[in-house]
Order: sequence, then C-alpha cells, then structure tokens
Amino acid sequence: MSIPPPYGPPHTPDPQEPQGPPGQYPAHQAQGPYPPPQFPYGGQPGFAPYGLYGPYGPRPPAAVNGVAVAALVLGVLCFLPALGLVLGLVALRQVKRRGERGRGMAVAGAVLSSAGLALWVAALSTGVASGVWEGLKDGARGDSVLELDKGDCFNSPGGLGGWTTDADLVPCAREHDGEVFAVIDLPDGDYPGDDSLTDTADERCYDLQDAYVMDAWALPGHVDVYYLVPSRVSWRYGDREITCLLGNRDPGATLTGSLRRDATTLDAHQLAYLEAVAVLNSAMEQAPEAESVEEDLPGHREWAEKIAAALGEQTGMLREHEWPAGARQPVRELAAGLDEAREEWTKAAGADDVDTYYEHYDRGWELTDPEDSVTAREALGLATTPPAYDEEAENDTGGGEMKV
Repeated sequence: MSIPPPYGPPHTPDPQEPQGPPGQYPAHQAQGPYPPPQFPYGGQPGFAPYGLYGPYGPRPPAAVNGVAVAALVLGVLCFLPALGLVLGLVALRQVKRRGERGRGMAVAGAVLSSAGLALWVAALSTGVASGVWEGLKDGARGDSVLELDKGDCFNSPGGLGGWTTDADLVPCAREHDGEVFAVIDLPDGDYPGDDSLTDTADERCYDLQDAYVMDAWALPGHVDVYYLVPSRVSWRYGDREITCLLGNRDPGATLTGSLRRDATTLDAHQLAYLEAVAVLNSAMEQAPEAESVEEDLPGHREWAEKIAAALGEQTGMLREHEWPAGARQPVRELAAGLDEAREEWTKAAGADDVDTYYEHYDRGWELTDPEDSVTAREALGLATTPPAYDEEAENDTGGGEMKV
C-alpha cells in the first residue's frame, strides 16, 4: 500500500539531509515550515472548486411528502376522517421509505382523523346526525332539492333523469323541468330499501296528483309523474321525504306554465263542479280486475252498483250548488243526462246474465260520455278537451324515480 505524499508542492530532498528507508517520510518531515500551500483557481483556505459535497454542489433538503400534507388538512378540517386516517398511514410508510420530510404532519393527520372518525360514529349512534341534517337543510341554499315545496317549479342541471341534488327555482310561467305537487313525510326507522321507496312513491304520488290537478282535462298528455326519493346516504342523516313532481314524459324536455288546479287557483263554481266530477271518477277507477264480464259477473255487477250510487251523489251536488247565470242551463242538462245513466247502471247491477248486463252497461256508458259535459265546462271556464287515452304513452318509460 502506498502512502500519499503530504499536502503541498513536491519536496526535493536535500543531498545533505539524512534519508530514511525507502517508502517512509523524510526524517525531518515534522521539522521546519513548508512554503505556503497554493490553492488552485485563486481560492482561499477552505475553498474547493466543486463545493464541500462533491462535484454536483450541495445536496438539496429532502422534499415534503404530499400525502402527509393532505392527511393533515383532512385531519384539521375533520372532513372525510376515514380518508384522512388512511392517508396518514400511507404517508408514514412513504416518508420512511423515501427519506422525505413530513412525518410529524402524517402523525398529526392520522391522530386528528381518528378522533374525527370516532366523533362521527358516536354522532350516528346517538341520533345527533339527525339534528345535523336538519341544520344543513335549514341553512341550505335555495338551489337544493331539499328545499323544494308544494307548488314550486324548478330546473335541474341534469333534467329529471337519474340522481340530482340541485334545483334552481324559477317562476312556473317560464320553462322548467319539474313542478312539485306533493311532499310525503316518511316514518323513522331503518332504510326501507330502493324497491320499497319506489313502491311507496308510486302509490302515494299518483293518488295525490288528483288533489293538485283536480281537472284531469287540464293535464297535457305529455306530462308524467316523477318523484325524488332519499338515497341510503341521505337517509342516514335524517332525510325522510319523498317529493312528487310533474314533468315532461321526455326527461330532457321542459314544461311551461303551472299545472296546479285546486282551491288555490280555481273559483268557487269551478271547484264545486270538479268536486262533483271526482265522485264519479273515483267509482269508475274501482273496476274489477277481470276485464271480461264472463269471467266475473258478480264483480261487475257490484261495480255497476257503485257507479249508480256515485251518479246519484254527483247529480245531487250539481243541483244543490248555485251556479252563475251562464252555467245554470248547461249544468241542468248535464244532470238530467246523468240521471238517465244512473238508471241504466242500476239495471246492470241487477242483471241476471251477461247479455242483460252488457245491454244496460253499454247504454249507461254512452250516457256518461265526457263529451256531454263540454258545454257546462265551457260556461264555467274549465278545459274543454277530454284527455285522450294514449296506449303508447301508457307503456312508455317516461316518469319515474330520482335519487337525492
């Protein structure tokens, strides 16, 4: 092994100086001063041309781990605590493996997120979340579906299809996606499930539609029923409302003008007429499941009896009301025709065989023809075009469920 020469210029031995064995320092190496050392590039003592850490300059400080920063932010804000905890643990592994800075932030984020997660669990188990949900609803902006109320018209960014959380209220006279006609409060308890909520909305919303739009003639054929139901997540925080809507059968199309036809928009005469009409409509909707009389004559006879009773109640209501001068004669004529219809339906209810039933049924059906009421409707300022039964629309996929 060779020993490097001492620092400084090469030494030229003096012939008169004693020399040591080859490979050793000169005997007088520690004696006498050497000439001042020469520093290359005009530097000063302690200077090296490439710095103190090798030829690439000083080593930069270690970078801060970004995941640790994110974990700390989530921990401080207590937002998504489960995610903050996961990010804190991931950051600790990355800091150790990569030699990065941020271990303290990762630890703090994990600890704070753990505490936040514990608070959320406690809130959910003690019912505090329900109060939080109500507070969120009270402080919600006007563009939340949670703020919709009966009679509101609104636009939703995605129309009436799929999931939605936003609803921009607009005057019903302007184009809009939907009009709220009922809000149903649900009981507390476990989440009923999507199918159960859909069944409830189907049953309740279609029943409540007639109370909002009492005049079925005023409801356009392209309008259908939609509903907003709670999602599993919103249910967890206290959402217990089904919102019933009227919208275009085409979810991407709009409506213009309010469809509301109830005591808030009708005068006393229109309201009295529609209340009388509703009695017969209710009986008509109770038809037996077996469409063929041959399959269930007793069932059809019972139905005919209900219709005869409804006709008697309807004509009584029409005659008891004090109609305006222009509507008295048309309403009187309408009531007389319904009296004849009631007689035929009564005979159908007492028929002993199918042929006799059909004979009186057909005549009674003709005497309850909606066209016979057009004159009275016109005199009262109501819609005069009977709703058309559209089988294609009936089988269409329009309408349906939306999630909050």
